[in-house]
Amino acid sequence: MKKKIVSALLVTTMLSTVVTGCGKQAGRGGAVNADGIKEFTGFFAVPGNELNDDNDVQKILAEKTGCTVKETWLTGQTAEEAIGTLIASGEYPDFIEAGNGSVQMYEAGALVALDDYLDDYPNIKNFFTEQEWDSLRQSDGHIYWIPQFSNIQGEEKACEQNDEAFWIQTRVLEWAGYPKIETMDEYFDLIEDYVEANPTMEDGTENIPYTILCDDWRYFCLENAPQFLDGYPNDGSCIVDPETKTVIDYNTTPTAKKYFEKLNEEYKKGIVDPESFTQSYDEYIAKLSSGRVCGMIDQWWDFAFTAGDAIKTAGLDKEGCQYVPLPITIEKGMKNQWHNSGGVLNVSSGLAITTSCEDVEGALQFVNDILDQDLLNLRLWGVEGVDYEVDENGVFYRTPEERKNCADTAYKAAHLCPYSYFPRWEGTSTDGINATRPENQPGEFYDGLSDNLKKCFDAYGVETYVDMLGTTPPPGDWYPMYTFSQTMTTSTPGGTAWNKMGEVKHEYLPKVVMADDFEKGWDEYMKVYNDCHPEDFLKEMQEELDRRIEAAAKYK
Repeated sequence: MKKKIVSALLVTTMLSTVVTGCGKQAGRGGAVNADGIKEFTGFFAVPGNELNDDNDVQKILAEKTGCTVKETWLTGQTAEEAIGTLIASGEYPDFIEAGNGSVQMYEAGALVALDDYLDDYPNIKNFFTEQEWDSLRQSDGHIYWIPQFSNIQGEEKACEQNDEAFWIQTRVLEWAGYPKIETMDEYFDLIEDYVEANPTMEDGTENIPYTILCDDWRYFCLENAPQFLDGYPNDGSCIVDPETKTVIDYNTTPTAKKYFEKLNEEYKKGIVDPESFTQSYDEYIAKLSSGRVCGMIDQWWDFAFTAGDAIKTAGLDKEGCQYVPLPITIEKGMKNQWHNSGGVLNVSSGLAITTSCEDVEGALQFVNDILDQDLLNLRLWGVEGVDYEVDENGVFYRTPEERKNCADTAYKAAHLCPYSYFPRWEGTSTDGINATRPENQPGEFYDGLSDNLKKCFDAYGVETYVDMLGTTPPPGDWYPMYTFSQTMTTSTPGGTAWNKMGEVKHEYLPKVVMADDFEKGWDEYMKVYNDCHPEDFLKEMQEELDRRIEAAAKYK
């Protein structure tokens, strides 16, 4: 494939000048390279792809901001292990996104309090409302991190279901004549029928009907479906009754038992992949990338930019191996809440600056600068005339070649620089026309779909992944509750119970799915689960729910 790689110098002449201050801030003396560019480091406790050292767009951004960030990602360790190693060493990168380890970083005194700086950086200051900034304050009253992905500017534009769903390949739906699938039983019946009639792919490779990712923290792909099946949104660690404002344990509901009993039945039939509970994340992604897996539960972001791109690169999209979400509930007629409108402010983690950073002001100026709309376009769309075009009405779009380039791993490493774990706006650009990201530009999104996806969407009378599910507003000021449970530690009875509950679920749920006698396996699981004292966890979650509702009332 021909790559349209251009030099940073050439492309810079094509772009408007952005007035920035990062390179001019003296700060406390950050490292400056031979070109006068400040060099920062960043570590993100998630898997990711590093950029080439001579990445084109990164060079443009460096020239415009006076700064560059060498990003590193999680490799060969769990996030917990990586953050623990950093804390033990006492030496940190300049920027960090520690995920669930953010509280540990804070407690270790490794993070810089940001609130005294915010007034000097208007793009950052205006990124959240006063109420939202206050919700980020830790026990000492200070703010230490900036959640990156929650803010919607202007009109919300959402084409992707970026969250969790029961996913199924378009080839399965096409084979069945695009049936209306609403329940868990209908979903598995369809997969069973398809694999019975089509045991292999076109090349003779054996199909995998349904697989489950259980590796480390990703075992949410197994354990949290009952909340969605009962028609609730992703509070993550519990259900909240919107009428009574009461916390409910989704692990012990009748629906939870029905769900795991169904997985047990499907496992015995050979529908559930027998390697589900031993496969690594990389092995799981390899299976999806091969096109063999007919269905699974997962978050879109967990597979779309790895397996999803691999499927397109291999041409398997033409065989119907791409995934669409289905509005699955436990019974027909229930309103599903797999997709909620509005951004989710995850107060439990975000981009932070560490005490090892010698130029906090310069680091914050960089964050401030790359929130400028021109630089946001560079990060998320690329270079005009190279990665996207602009029509006579000012609407951004990509040519087929540009779309192919921007899905190619080598091209992305050499040319594109999204600074993907730095703050960004969702929704609409300040021009009032374009989506901030190509993935959410309605025309560009639809034009970029494979013929199989277009045929599928047309059959269901929809134009996007979100349309496949429908959308509902956020349920209340408390949402989502997982932003609290992710910060819990064993310093409280509830945090201790939460930790034990997670360990028990991770150990026993695979046993329940594989049990010869489901009832016996379920009863054993429930006994051990209840020994964790989940009531302590639910009590603290209820207290946090009440606190959030009361706090929100002060701003109304």
